[in-house]
Amino acid sequence: MKLFVDNLTNVDFSYLHPQRGLLGESWLVQLVLDGNLNEQGMICDFAIVKKAVKQWFDNCIDHGLVVPTAMANLSAIQTGGETTVTWQYPDGGEFFCRSPKQAIVLVDLEQVTETSLAKWCKDQLLALFPDEVQGLEISFVPEAISGAFYHYSHGLQQHDGNCQRIAHGHRSRIEIFLDGQRDTGVEQLWAETFRDIYIGTRSHLLEEPSAEHHYQYDAPQGQFEIRLPAAHCYLIDTETTVEQIACHLAGQVKAEYPDREVMVRAFEGVGKGAIATA
Repeated sequence: MKLFVDNLTNVDFSYLHPQRGLLGESWLVQLVLDGNLNEQGMICDFAIVKKAVKQWFDNCIDHGLVVPTAMANLSAIQTGGETTVTWQYPDGGEFFCRSPKQAIVLVDLEQVTETSLAKWCKDQLLALFPDEVQGLEISFVPEAISGAFYHYSHGLQQHDGNCQRIAHGHRSRIEIFLDGQRDTGVEQLWAETFRDIYIGTRSHLLEEPSAEHHYQYDAPQGQFEIRLPAAHCYLIDTETTVEQIACHLAGQVKAEYPDREVMVRAFEGVGKGAIATA
């Protein structure tokens, strides 16, 4: 017998890609359990499955930075409750991140893909289930988006939960309306501007940006630090909540189209986001 749970949860995280660098991502999680029926006629209670798997993803992958330790030109060191990651971009420049240990997930992979990370997660998850469960399959599915979208990473210093982690991210759609009508051309321009971007807060900068941006802040989970080339960053004056991102985008579009009514629907991952007007 097999038990399946579609769209059990979704994970919003960032990872290092060997060409694109720091990449924000949002994936839906699909689960299939394989096993024998227990005395209740079940492989495993749905409530137990959903709670255990969602809790594991919340603690291990969601809102974290996933680092494939076998990737070329990468160094990862764990010491004193912190993890430090250094990596060289193929086109020059350096990525550096220092975070509390729980904010960075080190995986023994050469590259993070939907398939490779699912296999790594499967090996960790099987121990959560009772003996009736003989095996499981995990798969990650990106949200189907027909229009413009972008990958971004960020960190929210003032957040009480895991959003405070300095390098987590999302794969997000964007919808921009001028005088009540969607403008796919403007949407695509902003999607390209935010392609594989780190959205930083000006007050987190250690120094004025030049060839690279260097951010650092203290949060409830500890001290966070990230440094990466300026070409991979976009700076705003506020915290990078989706509400503030939507407001920023609405203001920027309004500056380009001062005589038009502007509305921006900025998503944060799957099925959630903020609306701003200007």
